[in-house]
Amino acid sequence: MEFIRKNWSGILLCLIIAVPSSLLGNMFPIIGGPVIAILAGMIITLLIRDKSSLQSGITFTSKKILQYAVIFLGFGLNLSVILSTGRQSLPIIVSTIAASLIISYILCRVMKIPGRISTLIGVGSSICGGSAIAATAPVIDADDEEVAQSISVIFFFNVLAAILFPSLGAHILGFSHDAEAFGIFAGTAVNDTSSVTAAASTWDTMFGLGSATLDKAVTVKLTRTLAIIPITLVLAFWRTKKERSSEGVKVSLKSIFPFFILYFVLASVITTVFQAMISADIITGEAAVLITGFFSFMKQVSKFFIVMAMAAIGLNTNIVKLVKSGGKPIFMGLCCWVGIACVSLGMQHVLGIW
Repeated sequence: MEFIRKNWSGILLCLIIAVPSSLLGNMFPIIGGPVIAILAGMIITLLIRDKSSLQSGITFTSKKILQYAVIFLGFGLNLSVILSTGRQSLPIIVSTIAASLIISYILCRVMKIPGRISTLIGVGSSICGGSAIAATAPVIDADDEEVAQSISVIFFFNVLAAILFPSLGAHILGFSHDAEAFGIFAGTAVNDTSSVTAAASTWDTMFGLGSATLDKAVTVKLTRTLAIIPITLVLAFWRTKKERSSEGVKVSLKSIFPFFILYFVLASVITTVFQAMISADIITGEAAVLITGFFSFMKQVSKFFIVMAMAAIGLNTNIVKLVKSGGKPIFMGLCCWVGIACVSLGMQHVLGIW
């Protein structure tokens, strides 16, 4: 009862923002519900004089519900399918992730960009946009303004990629009608799932390929999503070591270990096992339909929880401060974006795909 009393009003406000944001995101997938929710939260918070009664629920939503969203994301990952069909793209994925993280680290040191923002932009650019930022933020203890700034940077280059990459691939890079080459390019060089889908679908439409490019791009994108697991674990160990070395600071790995990532893995394993049993006709009929429907429902809950969390992050963000401090992070996002695209193309050429 105490939890409800303290948090209900803030959670309700995030829910009220999230519902129309999700609907608008479905109508305009190139923008997406999370970005709309952040922007709405930033505007609405300017109209609220006193957030003291709302703050506890807003904080709960931006922290805990964000973690629940990552856990439920696991119900959309069939590990056997991803590992069997995504193996070809694995060297490209590893190379692009390494390139983005190296670029963000170098620019962080050279341009004096805050470390947590640099990490979020590097991880978001290289893995899976908002989902990777959502998973990484609790591990490195990023605040809501840092998350909002990183999401905004990722969003900007997502939109550019979805608009420019199909024309770039057709008229400059010479992918011709190749669904596989452009699918791998979109799956490795575009940040967020919505923009990957938009770019790949445009390519399919341009050349009448049905859904061949989209299927390839989404599989590659889901393979990239698995990188959330090692990246967050490495960051947890790194943060523990760093804080232990600080004078007078004692911190245990257990206190900051991202246990929600283990639940994410567990959800993925459950999905993989049950879908394998359905494919082998061990589970059939109504039971198979119910299980498949449950996994689909949990994927939708994950997406909605991310939108709710982004609404909360928007409510905790000073939009004026965000705009004033946005120059360097945008330049970092640009460098990561260009670097990932170039490495993706280079690796495809080396592997003989393009």
